[in-house]
Amino acid sequence: MNKIIILSLLLFFTPSFAAEPNSLQELLEQVKADRVQEKQELEKRELKFKNANDKQKQLLSDALRKLEENEKRSETLRKNYETYDQSISRQNAVLKEKMGALGELDGIVKQIAGDLDSIIDSSLVSAQKPDRDKILDVLSSRKELPSLEELEELWILAMDEMVESGKIVTFKGKIITAAGNEIEQDVTRIGVFNAVSKGHFLRNLPETGKLIEPGRQPGQRFQNMAKELENASSGIHAFPIDPTSGSMLALLVQEPTLKERVIQGGFVGYVIIFIGLIGVLISLERFIILVVTGRKVQKQLKSKKPGDNPLGRIMQVYENNPDVGTETLGLKLDEAILKEMPRIQRGLGALALLAAVSPLLGLLGTVTGIIETFQSITLHGTGDPRVMSGGISQALVTTVMGLLVAIPLLLFHSFLSSRSNTLIQILDEKSTAFVALLAEINRLRDNA
Repeated sequence: MNKIIILSLLLFFTPSFAAEPNSLQELLEQVKADRVQEKQELEKRELKFKNANDKQKQLLSDALRKLEENEKRSETLRKNYETYDQSISRQNAVLKEKMGALGELDGIVKQIAGDLDSIIDSSLVSAQKPDRDKILDVLSSRKELPSLEELEELWILAMDEMVESGKIVTFKGKIITAAGNEIEQDVTRIGVFNAVSKGHFLRNLPETGKLIEPGRQPGQRFQNMAKELENASSGIHAFPIDPTSGSMLALLVQEPTLKERVIQGGFVGYVIIFIGLIGVLISLERFIILVVTGRKVQKQLKSKKPGDNPLGRIMQVYENNPDVGTETLGLKLDEAILKEMPRIQRGLGALALLAAVSPLLGLLGTVTGIIETFQSITLHGTGDPRVMSGGISQALVTTVMGLLVAIPLLLFHSFLSSRSNTLIQILDEKSTAFVALLAEINRLRDNA
């Protein structure tokens, strides 16, 4: 029975490609041959497994040996690490103790380098000596301690800046003109304060390291000083110094000129100027008339013959009425004085009116200007204070113009009124003298 089962299994597991036996004998032989072959294959596989097992044992033995060696090495390294770590801690403590002062020095050097770098960048000397602050960029940003050579270079650079600040030097420099052209010409540097070229003041541009000629220059007096200094070879010469290294110059050239101030005044400003011109003309005409009249009156005081002047006409009235009474003569003289007063005081009322109207017009211009300023603030807001301050500044121009016109006109009016009153007082005195003289003559006549 067992044989039949085995036979059946062999038949079942026999590859389909094997040749089918023709009889039971062939099947038996085929089974035996397959068995022998299978047994040989099993022996080969067993031998292979045994060899592999021996090799694995050898590998395991080698691995265990290496593990033991690595463990010993690890223990040695751990002990060395602990030893070195303790040594490093001690050395760090010593280094920290010795580096205390050097750390403070490093901070001070970085601070000085940063401050000096900002000074060098904006200095006029950099226009003459470009790229001299490279060491400052290194010292202010590097984490390592500076070397002795770098400290010496920093010291030399600071000393050079101090020495150059007291020199007047002429050198070839690149200039950007007001028209935007870049040219190279002689530049005279006055310390670290000013730089001029051909009578024009220059400003330093730290971003480009070049000098720029502002669109507007200071007054001609300062430009003449600059030319005189450029042409001088020795001696002492007057020159304006800008201690802010260009900031004050920038503000100075931004200041509006007289013409721009007048334009800022607008229509009201032109009216004020027109009134001022009329007042000046009236003042000049009255001054000339009063001076001439005063001289004629002074000459008439020394002469007994009536002339063509107010006092002469008063004397003529006295001589034309020798037989009238004192009261009548007094009335006739008063009438003559009243006729002379309009000629003497002509224009003074108009001058006083113009002096009073000028500040009122200035106030009118200011009020209208402030209204426009508030309208601008309503439209654009107060984000930029310069817009509001600029508008108020323009509005106040008319007030200044009104006062500048009113004050001289008031002084002229006071001066001319004083001279005219002096002439009228002389006429009154002489009129009273003529009445007294007539009264004396009549008294003597009555006594005779």
